[in-house]
Amino acid sequence: MRENRLPPVRNAAQCPEARVQQLHLIAAARVAAVRPATPQQVSDIVRVTVDDEVDTRTFRAIVTDISDDVLR
Repeated sequence: MRENRLPPVRNAAQCPEARVQQLHLIAAARVAAVRPATPQQVSDIVRVTVDDEVDTRTFRAIVTDISDDVLR
């Protein structure tokens, strides 16, 4: 049986944007597993995931993107 996997993320050492993409995917998976009810809960999960690896603007963009998908 074929596994359902996402394509591999580009190497973060070669491309800093790849690390942001990887963090975004990990945060989205964690949020989906928890099924939060408020934007603050989404923000808390993303904060733990990115752990000071991104700037404030990128953090907000990730939270907004994930919140739009999860909190409908």
